[in-house]
Amino acid sequence: MENNSYSLHSIYEEEAEQASYAYLMSVLIVIVGLPMPIINVIGSVIFWLSSRKKQSAFIRFHCMQSMLSQLAVVPMNSIGVGWTISIITRHTEISNCYIAYIIVIFGYNALEFFTSLYAAIRTRKKQDVRFWFFGELTELFIKRNNKEIVPA
Repeated sequence: MENNSYSLHSIYEEEAEQASYAYLMSVLIVIVGLPMPIINVIGSVIFWLSSRKKQSAFIRFHCMQSMLSQLAVVPMNSIGVGWTISIITRHTEISNCYIAYIIVIFGYNALEFFTSLYAAIRTRKKQDVRFWFFGELTELFIKRNNKEIVPA
């Protein structure tokens, strides 16, 4: 379902490359900044801000979608890091709830990691990628900020 104003046939090679960088950057930042969850968002926000006005709708869409998917990971990772630090500093026992939570956030991070890799590969091939929930949320933000990007 094409719901965008850009034609996938008119996307230049450089645009596909830059759109894929939004996802690759989030993957790289996850690897480097895993213990500090806010680093992921800062990197994604910087990349999104750099593409807001001067880039094509295709690049802006994928930068924002990547950033929004990173924003969803931050609260979960922050809670996990905080909980881990409190267990270490207070010398308390590791509970079943803690283990379950760590397994869930590990799974979610792995899902986000591989989804971002997949999106980077697809956008590099000039194929549009819409994440479940984040794709529609991105469209809502873009519609609100710039009416001509995604028509109603």
